[in-house]
Amino acid sequence: MDPLFDEFLHVPARLSVVALLAPAEWVDFGFLRDSVGTSDSALSKQISALAAAGYVIVRKDQDKRARRTYVQLTPQGRLAFQRHAAALEQIVALARDSAGQTTTD
Repeated sequence: MDPLFDEFLHVPARLSVVALLAPAEWVDFGFLRDSVGTSDSALSKQISALAAAGYVIVRKDQDKRARRTYVQLTPQGRLAFQRHAAALEQIVALARDSAGQTTTD
């Protein structure tokens, strides 16, 4: 297996979360939940796992109406995502190269 491939990030929900976080500064929990298409509890579990791994940080703000949760990718998480994406791109490139080669008997 490619050393850049990150088994921890390859879990679909985690990969979706970090992909959504990559181009942003802070992302609202509700936006992540709706974009990933999961429940609050399932997303919270994945965010907790990502935070424990050092890939994200979580910020909770309280305004006059509600408590809001925001998530940000850490530099470590950004690097892990970039490396994992590169590994996936290599896998796809190899598959394309293999598909383009035909054998004749």
